[in-house]
Amino acid sequence: MRYIALVDGKPGSYGVVVPDLPGCTSAGKTVEAAYRNAIEAVRLWVEDAIQEGERLPRPRAFIELMMDREIARALGNGAALMMVPVLRDTGRPAKANVSLDAGILEAIDEAAEEHGLTRSAFIASAAREKIRRGT
Repeated sequence: MRYIALVDGKPGSYGVVVPDLPGCTSAGKTVEAAYRNAIEAVRLWVEDAIQEGERLPRPRAFIELMMDREIARALGNGAALMMVPVLRDTGRPAKANVSLDAGILEAIDEAAEEHGLTRSAFIASAAREKIRRGT
């Protein structure tokens, strides 16, 4: 799941607002820092909502957001949109059957050992980092 957020500011001071998550805001000195902090803000917002027994708001589609007057006004004043993934640990492991090239698997195992991680923990951390970067 991903939420669309508004980012606005200038070098040294950027703010982020997630319109579909009331009160969910973040900031950073760079757009990249604001993005990383927004991921954390969304995670905390979602975890709090779940803990309180609330249903998570449905992320609006891009076209729906563009029809929102406040969002259109912010975009007209220089804000930009960014997609913010919901990255949270449930504390509940789940099995996944993944097929990888044998050479890649060997490299993963070597790197995992160098970092003191299990194969699963290494793959999860690599995936989390890839999702955070949005690449």
